[in-house]
Amino acid sequence: MYIYYNRDQLILPMDLEILIPKHHLCRIVDLAVEKMDPALLVSLYPGGGRPAYHPKMMLKVILYAYANRIYSSRQIAKQLKENIYFMWLSGHQTPDFRTINRFRSERMKDIIYETFFSIVDLLRQEGLVKLEDYFLDGTKIEASANKYTFVWRKSTEKYDQKLEEKFRKIVASIEQVVKEDEESEQEGDFQEKLEASPITSEKIEAVIEQVEEHLKKEPKNRTLKKAKQQLEQDILPRKKKYEEYKKVLGERNSFSKTDPDATFMRMKDDHMKNGQLKPGYNVQIGTGNQFITGFSVHQRAGDAGCFIPHLEQLAAHGRPMPKRAIADSACGSEENYTYCEKKQIVVLIKYNTLDREQTKAWAKEIGRIENMTYDEELDEWICAKGERLVFVYKRKETTDNGYVIVKRTYRCTACAGCPFQAACAKGKDTKTIRVSLKNQQQRQEIRKRLSTEEGATTYRRRQIENEPVFGQIKHNQQFHRFSLRGLPKITLEWGLVCAAHNLRKWATTTDPTRKK
Repeated sequence: MYIYYNRDQLILPMDLEILIPKHHLCRIVDLAVEKMDPALLVSLYPGGGRPAYHPKMMLKVILYAYANRIYSSRQIAKQLKENIYFMWLSGHQTPDFRTINRFRSERMKDIIYETFFSIVDLLRQEGLVKLEDYFLDGTKIEASANKYTFVWRKSTEKYDQKLEEKFRKIVASIEQVVKEDEESEQEGDFQEKLEASPITSEKIEAVIEQVEEHLKKEPKNRTLKKAKQQLEQDILPRKKKYEEYKKVLGERNSFSKTDPDATFMRMKDDHMKNGQLKPGYNVQIGTGNQFITGFSVHQRAGDAGCFIPHLEQLAAHGRPMPKRAIADSACGSEENYTYCEKKQIVVLIKYNTLDREQTKAWAKEIGRIENMTYDEELDEWICAKGERLVFVYKRKETTDNGYVIVKRTYRCTACAGCPFQAACAKGKDTKTIRVSLKNQQQRQEIRKRLSTEEGATTYRRRQIENEPVFGQIKHNQQFHRFSLRGLPKITLEWGLVCAAHNLRKWATTTDPTRKK
């Protein structure tokens, strides 16, 4: 009446591999790690101590976990005892969550790029990626940090300035007491020493030492006692705190106290899509055929400044530069165009106004420099009325990456009584424009390149390259927030996510075990 059921009966086969499908994801992970350079994983262990778990086994387990939306070391340890795929990859070994987390966060962080690129090379051997067209884009992912424990540069500078003013008042009161002592005339002027260099914690400590010397002579002086107490208990600790904040900030405008490497960025992840400031990181990926072929993590919110550091990351690990770089208009800057020219990379990146230039409304804005004519021989611009804007001066601007942009200023001297003055000069007496001639030449080349059928077709592919990958990672894999803290560990975790994406897509694309 029922199918025979007996839990104590021995069932064959005993080998778990027989239960695993031929093209299962865990077999892809096993194959990818086995084909890696053994010396890469051996370098993680200097030797000595008790025998460690094999790094190949640990890496297989972590990659397979990330490919299955399991990011917690505790959950990975649990799967090793319950999931046959994890059991097969680990050979029935069960490292605890501390061992898994230690391997992931401490040992793997130094070789994550080598591990990732070894998988990319396997994909290239399989003919799944060509590493010619490089589609670059970025997104922001929240850090594992408290979003209410923030530090802002403007606030820090404001409070530091007020602290220095308070310090100067205290020093002035000390100076007044010291001047009354005839024996202290040879010890120098406090105010002169303060004005010689910026106020630092070392200078405050020096003032405290001098106050202590005077207190030895006048131990009952209430003014000096009060000043010493304020300097030691209030001024000096706060000054050290602000100095530490500025050191952590670097060139950033904010950071989180619980993860100092995280920067507050606007993220459109709430249901109203109006954006929220949260601590996070700007992660960049380069794709080909929806496989991730390069990745990087940045502390700045804007994508434009991440373009060059991302490509430099490829060069730092001996990767070939792509033949063509394709990105959205956020990366369309003079600095990025110039970098690609030097590296002989064909760039297909729109600048920010290219699409609007095709509209009728743009053509009616006669004050736009794109609607003027440039006289290269005389170095002058000709407006809609035929008047000339002559060169006045030039100014240099330096970007965060150290690139110098030369902008030239031109001004028209015949605007008075012009019928286009209201629309062209926008109510001002004279029309003035600031322009980089180099960038104008670059824009002309971009317009020409994207107007060709090949250029337009390649650029349209960008819509089906990066965005589906981010959608797969964020929505399908549910990776919305980092688990680790600190830029090195964040880079490691994002590298694992990217490697897991490639392995997962590899498993659904082709059979890597086939014989060629």
